[in-house]
Amino acid sequence: MPDGTPSTPSTPSTFALEDDLPRVPVPALADSADRFLAWSSPLLDDEQRSATRAAVDQLLRTDGPGPVLQAALEEYATAPGTHSWLDEFWESRYLGRRDRIALNANFFFLFRASSDPAEQDQAGRAAGLVLGALDHQRQVDTGALPPARRRGEPMTMEQHKFLFSATRIPAEEQDTARTPYTDAWPGPSRERHVVVFVRGHAVRLDVLGADGTPHTAAEIADALRGLLAGSSDPGPGVGRLTTKARAPWARSRQALLDEHPANAAALAEIETALFCVSLEDGAPPDDRTRGRELLAGDAANRWFDKAVTFVVFADGEAGINTEHCRLDGTTVLALVDGIFAASTAEHADRLGAREQGEPATREIRFELTDDRAADIREAGEDFHAFADSVATGLVVFDEHGSDRVKALGVSPDAFAQLAYQLAHRRAKGFTGATYESIATLQFHHGRTEAMRVVTREILAFVDGMDDPASDDDARRDALAAAADAHGRRARECQAGQAPEQHLWELSLVQQRRGAELGATEPLEVVSSPGWLVMRDDYLSTSSAPSVNVRVFGFGSTSPQCIGVAYVLLPDRWIVHLSTPAAVGEQMERFADELRRAVDEIEALLATR
Repeated sequence: MPDGTPSTPSTPSTFALEDDLPRVPVPALADSADRFLAWSSPLLDDEQRSATRAAVDQLLRTDGPGPVLQAALEEYATAPGTHSWLDEFWESRYLGRRDRIALNANFFFLFRASSDPAEQDQAGRAAGLVLGALDHQRQVDTGALPPARRRGEPMTMEQHKFLFSATRIPAEEQDTARTPYTDAWPGPSRERHVVVFVRGHAVRLDVLGADGTPHTAAEIADALRGLLAGSSDPGPGVGRLTTKARAPWARSRQALLDEHPANAAALAEIETALFCVSLEDGAPPDDRTRGRELLAGDAANRWFDKAVTFVVFADGEAGINTEHCRLDGTTVLALVDGIFAASTAEHADRLGAREQGEPATREIRFELTDDRAADIREAGEDFHAFADSVATGLVVFDEHGSDRVKALGVSPDAFAQLAYQLAHRRAKGFTGATYESIATLQFHHGRTEAMRVVTREILAFVDGMDDPASDDDARRDALAAAADAHGRRARECQAGQAPEQHLWELSLVQQRRGAELGATEPLEVVSSPGWLVMRDDYLSTSSAPSVNVRVFGFGSTSPQCIGVAYVLLPDRWIVHLSTPAAVGEQMERFADELRRAVDEIEALLATR
């Protein structure tokens, strides 16, 4: 993670190494075929394996579509202007989704508390976050933020360009993103304002003076206190529209533009703002409830399309809600860690913040027809019902951090995944498809790779833990084999050698260009039992290791899935769970079994 230290003559600037990073490799067609069969096989019966094998044979047939599409993908990967063979894949995967992104796609972090005496109330805490974020933006835009490194090797910093003044824009078929550092908006953002949401009102707050100098934290806090005091009546809550599925939201946005010319300027102020700050009336009593509010919350006080929204509760507790299309968790963690790496006073000093009088504020006003007001109200009611249909939970291990797991001789990630698999089997009676996100940031414009966790070795380990004929030595051997297999697969994914995104993109190439390429035969592999079963998640997992984060969370990805977001730190392990409320009891059983599984695995390893 970047540590916020300004670059020196011996330290490359933020984006200086980007073009020197290796490209994400295009996997060989035969390799992806073999891996797909191996990855899907543990979840299939004999008939399903046979049908999947036949689909792979079609993929590899010399006169079939596979080689033609592979050649086209390899050509695209080396074409001028292409950064990665995944360039179009990411656009389709994130901007092409048509369901609502609120709760379904956005993710959150709940921050640790601030120790600054000036940040113990809501306005003071929000002001501190604003100054910290502005300092991070300064470092990014001036190149002072050193490239992040992993094991000494540099990682891509490209996503940092899309933290500030970045907003997703809805469209009928595929969304777009309005961001700086693009042809339409060259270079960094020069905007001076953030948007503050308070009781359904959207307010422009100029946190930078006319010459670009930041206001002091005290001035910003005073402005926020004024907004809280002066917004007793509920506002129109136009942000509720951002909770709609993408095509209906696109139609509502276009209606706003068509119904009154003032609405274009209102939308532009929100969409170009550096970021949003949501000031909440409530003070949730515990971390689970805080997480739930960060995940969904009062839609009148959100603009879910905005890349970054800081949410500050009435008691000063705070977190962030992030739109996913241009940002992954690692980049947002770098922002959070950068904010916490220095005091607000240090951020202000580096920014050159000075007293300029109370910052200018102005309510962002929409001219709403009766139809649009009804649209906003209905969107809010629908999202409230949707949020109520999601169950969440929190499992906290105060004595099972990564230091303890390493002392037992196991990779912390493997330990976590083995515990999840054992708990799921015991809670539901079977092993289901499991996704884990693996970062590929060592590559030029790298993002993530899709790892499928279930291996034959994991099945053997889970079987053995509840087999009365198995003894502890056999269980430890099975655990070691499962952890080794997990590590090998994770390294393959990290190296860009995983089958799912490759086969998926080949299918998309066929849909986009099949007629042009003479590959009109659809790929049977993406409708095979292996594909459908392997990608039908029962667990969707991702981790966020930062001491500055108390809880990390996201929504479920399917009607039976449990979203498992975890913060695994040296001294503790916090697991946030989400699932449709209709199967909420299964999630509760999983949580109970997870506690038991962790204790059993630790005891097994501790007694060898």
